Formats: sequence, C-alpha cells, structure tokens
Amino acid sequence: MNILVLCTGNSARSILGEVLINELGSDEIVAFSAGSHPAGRVNPGAIDKLRREGHRVEGLESKSWDRFSGEDAPRIDLVITVCDNAAGESCPLWNGAPVTVHWGIPDPAVDADFDRAYDRLRWRIEAMLALPLKQMSAAEIATALAEVHQSGSRAT
Repeated sequence: MNILVLCTGNSARSILGEVLINELGSDEIVAFSAGSHPAGRVNPGAIDKLRREGHRVEGLESKSWDRFSGEDAPRIDLVITVCDNAAGESCPLWNGAPVTVHWGIPDPAVDADFDRAYDRLRWRIEAMLALPLKQMSAAEIATALAEVHQSGSRAT
C-alpha cells in the first residue's frame, strides 16, 4: 500500500506523517509526502522533533505533489491531507484510485508546537496501522480513517 501525505508546503506536518508511517508501518506500507506549493526545505523544527524521538531524518526533502502524478509516478492507494489548505485544493490525478481522507493538524511552524503535531499524527497513524487495511474496501477505509481523525481530535 502506497500512502501520500499532503500539505501545502511539505515542510513539517506531511514530513512527520511520512516518517511515522514508514517507521511504524510494515514493509507492505510505503509513505511519501508532498506539497502543492513546496517550501523547498524541511522545517528545522520538524527535523529536531524527529531526531528527539529517535527517527531517521536522512534524505527528507520538501517536494511537489507533481512528482506523484503522471505515468511514471508510483500507484497511490491512500492520500491523507494534513492541512486545511491542501484539503481544499484541486489535486492532480494520481496513479491508482486512492482513498482520500483529511486529518487536519494545526501548523506547528506557526505556534512552534511540533510536539503536539507529532503526538496527534502518531496517535492517528498508530490507529490506522492497527486496522486490517488489506482486508477493507475503499469505503471502509475512508470511514475508519475519518473516525480515527474524529477520535484523535478529541483525544489530543
């Protein structure tokens, strides 16, 4: 399963999501991140938080979502938007027929609260990874991940 985590700048929230999914998930799940208007660099606060939590940060980059559309792009099974701006934008056409869900997370670059953004994403990602995704239909995945978002919004 290929998961694309989207945010406008692809510098903090989507980067955190990409790292968490790749490190907490199985070998059968690969996460990517991208932005509609990439910042061109990963936010140093995101890098610092990931390092403090023991995650690898080598090779992380802020990149355009254009990299994930077109014939040569990987098939995308799930798109998770983590900022309200990206959720409202017209996305490119992805290879595959991805399920799309929105997990709004406040921008940690605005309030310098990378701990809260990380904790919210980690809780939601752990809940997602506990689901039997391979046995679920697209509609079941969309419903379950919307419920994860709602539960995670109340829990943090």
